[in-house]
Formats: sequence, C-alpha cells, structure tokens
Amino acid sequence: MCCGDSLWHTGRATNNQGELVMSVRHRLLATLIAPLLLPAMLLADTVTVVTSFPKEITTAYKKAFEARFPGDKLEILNKNTAAGIAYVREQAPGNRPEVFWASAPDAFEVLASAKLLQKLDIGNPAIPAKVGAYPINDPEGLYKGQALAGYGIMWNTRYMAANKLPLPKEWADLAKPIYFSHVAISSPSRSGTTHLTVETMLQGEGWNKGWAQLLEISGNSAAITERSFGVPDGVASGQFGLGLVIDFFGLAAKNSGMPVEFIYPSMTAIVPANIGLVAGAKSPEAGKRFIQFTLSEEGQMLLLQKDISRLPVLPAIYAKAPAGYPNPFTGSIQAKVNFDTDLSEARYYVVVSLFDQMITFRHKELVAATKAIWEADKRLGGKTSPALDEAKKLVFTPSVDDRQIADKALLALFKADKKDEAASRQKARLEEEWAARAKANYARATELANAAK
Repeated sequence: MCCGDSLWHTGRATNNQGELVMSVRHRLLATLIAPLLLPAMLLADTVTVVTSFPKEITTAYKKAFEARFPGDKLEILNKNTAAGIAYVREQAPGNRPEVFWASAPDAFEVLASAKLLQKLDIGNPAIPAKVGAYPINDPEGLYKGQALAGYGIMWNTRYMAANKLPLPKEWADLAKPIYFSHVAISSPSRSGTTHLTVETMLQGEGWNKGWAQLLEISGNSAAITERSFGVPDGVASGQFGLGLVIDFFGLAAKNSGMPVEFIYPSMTAIVPANIGLVAGAKSPEAGKRFIQFTLSEEGQMLLLQKDISRLPVLPAIYAKAPAGYPNPFTGSIQAKVNFDTDLSEARYYVVVSLFDQMITFRHKELVAATKAIWEADKRLGGKTSPALDEAKKLVFTPSVDDRQIADKALLALFKADKKDEAASRQKARLEEEWAARAKANYARATELANAAK
C-alpha cells in the first residue's frame, strides 16, 4: 500500500509538471502569435456604404476590398442621391452608415452643411489638388474626390442610322425638332448625376436660357426615367435614340462592345465623384479603410475596367489606360463650365422641385405642347406668328425667373427642416402654384400652336 501510494503521488507530480510545461508553451505561443492576429482582429468590421453607383462598380470594389481586408465585410445600400441623403439624415448618431459615395459634389455640400460628414485625415499625396480650376478634394477635408466625371450625350448608332438622325455635338442640338420623341432624360429628384447635368446647363447658359433649353429637350424626350441608369440602358437597347448621361455610363457601354457612342458637349463640366466618412457612423475606422482603399493605386485601377470606365483622380493610372481613353489632366476633354458647387448647393432643392413640377409630373402635357409647336413651325415654313411666339413663351419659360432664384428667403424655405410645419405648408403651396401654372401654360400653348397661321 505504501508503495502504491508512493507510485500514485509520483505519477501525479509528473502530470503536474507536464501540465505546467504545456501551459508555459501555450502562453509563449500565444504571446508570439497575438501580434500577428491583432491587426486582423482590429481590421474586422462591416462597412456600410450608401451609394448611387451601379452594381458593376460596387461589385468590383466589394470583391477587391474584402480580398484586401479579409476580416471586413462591405455592405452596399444602393439609393439615388436624394434618397441617400435623406437616409443618412434619418439615422441616429452611432447607428449611421460609414461611407457616402456619389457623383454629385453638391450633395456632399448638403451633408456637410447638416454636419453629417466627419473630417478625413487620410488620402493619397499623388492625387493633384485640382483638375483644371476645380478642387478635387473638399478644402475643409470633409470629403475626397475618388473619380472624375463629365456629362454628355450618349446615342445608339443603329437607332440613329435607322431613323436618319444627325449626330449631336451640343446640348442645344437635342432641343431641335428633328429629335422629337427620340431623347431620354432622368429627373434630378431621382438622380444626382442628372441634377449635375441640369445644373451644368443652368450655369453654362444662364438661368432663363438654361431652363428654356431643358424644357425643349424634355419636351423632345420619350420618357423621364425612374433612375439615371434607365437612360443608358434604354439607349443601349435601342428603346431610345439618345440620352443625357454621366460619362461613365456612355463610356462603359461603348467599351463593353455595345453599339453606342458618347460625346462631351463643350458646355460641360469636369467635377469629382466624391466619397466621404459619415459623422456618427458605427465603425468610422472601418469606413476610413475603405475610403483609403478607393484612393490607392489598386482602388484607382479598378476604374479602368471596361464595365466601369471611370476617370481616375490619380494621374499615373492613365498610362495604363487603353488608347484613346479620355484624360481630364491633359486637356483632351474641353469643358467650358467652371462648376460652382456653392451655387448648386444653395438652390439644390428649388431646382429639383421646379424640374418635377414643370417636367416630371407634367411630361405628357409638355410633350403635347412641344409637338404642337414643332408642327406649327413646320406648317408655317418659317413665317412669323404672334400666336406661335406666345405658345413658345408659355412652354419654354421657367416658373421661377432669374430674379426670384436669387431670393434668399425662397432658398431658405426649400432647405427648411421637414418638421417645420409652417415652412412645409408654404413650400407645398408654391409647388402647387408651379404645377398649376405649367399645366395651364401647356394647355394654352397647345391651343395657340394648333391655331397658328
């Protein structure tokens, strides 16, 4: 028994020594491995991105980013720009998405003025400060230029040949009678890129002339599409002949082998498509990682993929681009409009509402009046007609003139918080007046044009 007890105690002592050795080894191993695991543990998060960009772009960036940071997951919330701004505004601090990513610089000014963007201390020093005279990054550091964008005209080559239509060069061409029912455009309330196209015309031509041109083009349009990509999709399929689009829609379709062409009118602008960190986001550091990735050489190279075809902000990338690829840093794109972001932001909501009241919600009546005017023009063979002149004035004059749009009280009213019931009622009354005036004007213009002699 004594010996048995001795053996039992000896065995237990041996086991304790073995466990002690193993414990030390485990702790040592853990100490060595922990520094290697720590970055991966720290870089493990969900990055929620609110963007208006099509799936070709978001899918490519999701795949590349998650491969670069295996612990992170990219969640895409696809919304048009106006809806994206509203979504960010509605979320409580601490529960907001990390990143806002869109083509409209004025949308970022809207977010910045609402204090919904967080200052960024990251970037790529190889990205220039400006493209032409336009700053690529926000001077206050609240958002970065991630790509560059211009606005232009896309057309289906087969459609144009079949309908014997001349090739356009300028926005004004689309206002000509020969293009009636062949054009498509979206609404700035549904598309940030369409808002930029509209604002570019207004700044380039002046308020009154710009609206006259927009009303003529919209009167020639077969449709006001639900989303911006409805225009390029319709042109590529041959549903429409021509469309007003942001450049990457036209370039991507062309570079992917579709029967389309794209041109930058001279009255266009080259501005950044931006990316910003939302203030009050759930995981700001994860958001920074994604933004930094999009500005890196790897992230910028993705823009050259055929189905993306965007303009990088990193000049060195153009050396790797296909022959003939547009390069905004070499002057190959002639853009006459020096886009004023502050002006665009100040009147953003008025422009959006005015377009909808005069065009989107009254498109059928606008098309009927435009058709009557073009038919009267043809019938009269160039002869003057007071009735026809009055009809054109009724249809192609905006409900808000250049004096009224400079009224700070009007601009403030449309920027007021939705919870301000008095402001909301006043705004609704104005919109009703604009809609009623447009409806009455189009009906009267149709009568005048039909009776013109």
